[in-house]
Amino acid sequence: MHSNRRIFLYATVAAASALLCQAGLAQTYPERAITLIVSYPPGGDTDAMARQYAEKLSARLKQPVVVDNKPGAGGTLGNTLALRAKPDGYTLLFTPNPFTTAPQLLKLNPANSYDPVNGFEPVIQTGWQSVLIVANAETGIRSVKDLVDQAKSGKPINYGSPGAGSPMHIAAELLNRAAGISQQHIPYRGIGPMIPELLTGRIQLGYTTYGPVAQHISAGKLVAVALTDADRSPLLPGIGTVADQGYSSVKEGAWHGVMAPKGTPPAIIATLNAHLNEVLKMPDVVERMASFGARPVGGPSQQLYKVNAADYERLTKTIQDLKITAE
Repeated sequence: MHSNRRIFLYATVAAASALLCQAGLAQTYPERAITLIVSYPPGGDTDAMARQYAEKLSARLKQPVVVDNKPGAGGTLGNTLALRAKPDGYTLLFTPNPFTTAPQLLKLNPANSYDPVNGFEPVIQTGWQSVLIVANAETGIRSVKDLVDQAKSGKPINYGSPGAGSPMHIAAELLNRAAGISQQHIPYRGIGPMIPELLTGRIQLGYTTYGPVAQHISAGKLVAVALTDADRSPLLPGIGTVADQGYSSVKEGAWHGVMAPKGTPPAIIATLNAHLNEVLKMPDVVERMASFGARPVGGPSQQLYKVNAADYERLTKTIQDLKITAE
């Protein structure tokens, strides 16, 4: 009896000590610079948004937040570096949603892979970004019907995406299945390298986010055909969805968020979540995100966990059904 009481007392003291340590940690964190890993090269909208969040977070935390670009292997190089970092709140990962499907799609060696659902601590879903189909203006494609008609007429249609397994790739293959057509996939290492190929006509279509193509749409060189989102975007009110144009099963968008290594203390996750929620309310941040066709989301860290887990379940089946592979 005495032994059991002693064990219970030790366990209670240990739990209380852990809580006190976490509370103290939250009060002193951060005491030095934080690294925000971005698994994509500089110059894209993922990098641009990461840098704005880092700047605002740095001002609030009174410590530098340094963006560290680690592109390669479909984003998995940077993801695994973040995975292996010390879980102390000083290394974070900013990622778009190819994070969720990359391990299975690329068939990674277990030593270089990660569990996208339970292998990290979710911090916050920063935003939601529309996926847009754009056409080279000289193709004559102005609508989804035009796209489908040209494909069925026997004209070869090549489309670009920022990579195999990206939401853009998946959206295009969903349309292929729904419309019974065959658009040929040309994967690129990000959206940036795809744009010149689209402008010169080497590829006829691009599946992309809005920011990198906005100026070319305004100049009349590219045509906005449709969004692949489930609903119209209030940021792009003049552009309908693929679902609006007759293919209700084609619904795919892009989220992005901040993750931390597994085991990062909950008090630190809560601190980061609270500050980033405030950052996402800042008018200049909202305006900058809108220029990329992105809307702030925010909310509790579990919101990111739920959207990531739901994507994993849904997209695992979609990738298998559509036989999507990393080319």
